[in-house]
Amino acid sequence: MLVGCEREADAALAFERFSGNTMGTTYHVTVVAQAQGEPLSLDSEAFKRGLDAELAQINQQMSTYIADSELMRFNRSPVGAWQSLSEPLAAVLAISRTVSERSNGAFDISVGPLVNLWGFGPEAEPEQVPSEEELLALRQRVGYRKLELDEQRARRLADIQLDLSAVAKGYGVDHIARWIESRGFENYLVEIGGEVYLSGVSPRGDAWRIGVEQPSLLQEGGRMALALSDIGMATSGDYRNYYERNGVRYSHTIDPRTGRPIVHKLASVTVLAETAAEADAWATALNVLGPEAGMAVAEREKLAVYMIVKAGEGYEDRFSSAFEPYRP
Repeated sequence: MLVGCEREADAALAFERFSGNTMGTTYHVTVVAQAQGEPLSLDSEAFKRGLDAELAQINQQMSTYIADSELMRFNRSPVGAWQSLSEPLAAVLAISRTVSERSNGAFDISVGPLVNLWGFGPEAEPEQVPSEEELLALRQRVGYRKLELDEQRARRLADIQLDLSAVAKGYGVDHIARWIESRGFENYLVEIGGEVYLSGVSPRGDAWRIGVEQPSLLQEGGRMALALSDIGMATSGDYRNYYERNGVRYSHTIDPRTGRPIVHKLASVTVLAETAAEADAWATALNVLGPEAGMAVAEREKLAVYMIVKAGEGYEDRFSSAFEPYRP
């Protein structure tokens, strides 16, 4: 997914950009003035400090790369023991459970051990194809139903290990969007690792322009440009992270229901939703489900979805009914 920020020469409204590192990736924030000719009343240094502090807090709550993060402490908690959760972590677990249930398990935040087993993820062994015995044994430690939620508490019903990488960036985007609005700004873009929320108008004074990239490392640039406002957006695809063994291609996207990498022809799926967290989680779920089953779920759930599907030597575009108003 490409974030299409405006060139300064095109700007009709005053704006300022901020960027940095967070959650193992990068972030970009653009804040825009309310009206033409109106200055952007913003203390840049204080804003950047506040932005980084908010992102550091979210990372401390949800990262699998920080040993003492709230998530990792929860992963080490006694099986069966209720644990109190921060509001952000409880919210992310609730979103995850909803998408898991509505996708019939295609989305599952406990899939991390299987991702590692196949040679991907934070604790991965070198790229490898696991044996049937290894796969069967590890599948006993995966399953979203082995996590129980109760408002601001949760408990593990088995020795599962949660990984929020398919939803935390989207939640981080939403959190920063709320933080920006609390400071009186209505026109802004927030992007973390490709997950986006867009509000109000761009520096041009009209909708934000966002490009969905070509699903191939050999083709650069955008495949489709979208004009968006007041909406979250996320894209998931398997065309960047994979390896090959004996002529077989293994995707980094693991189907939690089978424990194996996906093998269908869906190259990329983009989801638009009220929040970036929902878009983030649903993009992963639909990427697991594939073009036919995924589109059926998108229609059932009334999701705005754009799929790029492998077709012979090229690709074809498919859209859900709810996406039609956004097509250029």
